[in-house]
Amino acid sequence: MSSHPQADSVQKEAGLRTIVAASAAGTTFEWYDFFIFGALTSIITKNFFTGLDDTTGMILALLTFALGFLSRPFGALLFGHIGDRKGRKGTFLYTILLMGVATVLIGFLPTYEQAGIWSPLLLVALRILQGIAMGGEYGGAVIYVAEHAPADKRGAYTAWIQASASLGLVIALLVVFLTRTIVKEEAFGDWGWRIPFIVSAVLLAISVYIRAKTAESPAFRALHDSGNISKAPF
Repeated sequence: MSSHPQADSVQKEAGLRTIVAASAAGTTFEWYDFFIFGALTSIITKNFFTGLDDTTGMILALLTFALGFLSRPFGALLFGHIGDRKGRKGTFLYTILLMGVATVLIGFLPTYEQAGIWSPLLLVALRILQGIAMGGEYGGAVIYVAEHAPADKRGAYTAWIQASASLGLVIALLVVFLTRTIVKEEAFGDWGWRIPFIVSAVLLAISVYIRAKTAESPAFRALHDSGNISKAPF
């Protein structure tokens, strides 16, 4: 038994704060990726739904945006299953990589004029992948933090995950605003809209680095060590 319980307590608290910070940072990154699409709906309409009237193009772009929300439950089921079978930490890395890769690829997609019908089809596919990643990330982050936090502080610590979602939206809007201001409106509509998506690669690298250093959930470790991991999570 340690002869310095106070020092151990301080160290444990610092470790818990790192866990919360890493989880919140990853969630902020994922919501940033998720909301960029919505912030750029008008630009996406012009680049991916060319040849349609403005109203129809906008409706299709909004429906594509909505697909991200509709696919979230499937992501929750898929990654919830993986999390209960393989662990929380690994699942975290899967969701963040899926979201990051899908977002960066949107930034490199050809426009309708360049690839025809393949352009919106690829956009829809990547948007669905974003939704699946978000569905696995959000609930997983809350569970991960809750399983680390002491019983009397779970609400306080998991609240940071909810707050980070709003921060992701703010950062997405800020990046879009700064990009439009720097490259000017005409260039932004032509190629500058890709920058906020591609910038996601930097955020992805940072998030993966932070999360790779976190520990597995103590609750899952206990289940693993006792051989009580769920055989059929669904």
